Amino acid sequence: MSLLQQLRDESDFDQLPHNIPISATIADIEEKKGFIDYFMFVIEVKTKGGSKYLIYRRYREFFNLHQVLEFRYSPENPDKRGPNTCILPSLPGKVFMGNKREIAESRIPELNTYMKRLLGLPTWLLLDEAIRMFFYQTDLDSQQQPRALRRLRPPTRKVKTVKPKMELFSAPRAEAIFDFRGNGKAELKLKKGEVIFLLQRVNADWLEGTVNNQTGIFPLSFVKIIKPLPESDSEGEGGGPTYSCLRCFLLTPSGVNTSLT
Repeated sequence: MSLLQQLRDESDFDQLPHNIPISATIADIEEKKGFIDYFMFVIEVKTKGGSKYLIYRRYREFFNLHQVLEFRYSPENPDKRGPNTCILPSLPGKVFMGNKREIAESRIPELNTYMKRLLGLPTWLLLDEAIRMFFYQTDLDSQQQPRALRRLRPPTRKVKTVKPKMELFSAPRAEAIFDFRGNGKAELKLKKGEVIFLLQRVNADWLEGTVNNQTGIFPLSFVKIIKPLPESDSEGEGGGPTYSCLRCFLLTPSGVNTSLT
């Protein structure tokens, strides 16, 4: 295309009315039930002025529009009226047998391409009465309530949740080297091999930590330190005084009882 022709086309486009449709996309299909069940294409239309609206059209309305345009502008029509001719985009043909929903779904890409090419034709063609009426939002169009509008939704994908593993494994922690049954709610129950995340040092022999969503204290001798607590936590929380824990064993006829004093 020459620069002069391009400038003239741009000038012609600028002079178009704001309500002229410049793009159209099929947003969904909707089934209509009655004496004969059929599907309608829900189409989002955008105008030169920036407005958007929905129209509802059957395939036969596409077919009728195409026949009118071929009669008026096709260079192959010997009975064409008027001096203007234009090579029109191809329209998907009629299908007489098959599942109606599947047929409608399969036509969506082809009809989208048809409308894109049709509205990309010379600007004088966009002023044609048949095109303007096809893309015009009637009162019946405006009264209908759209449903899913599946094809207007942005593409999405399922995002796998990534746990902050690096932060988790940079925390102070220890591994249990023996089973520890604990005594009372204050003490953790440990199984050999479990990883305990350390909270603070209680004293020289006991630590506080969390495992399996439980928090409590446990003896240092039952674990192997993987990553030690920082120095600020080695003297108890908040730098307060520490306390000592002494485990006592009492031999009774029923077995050994333990207590923490």
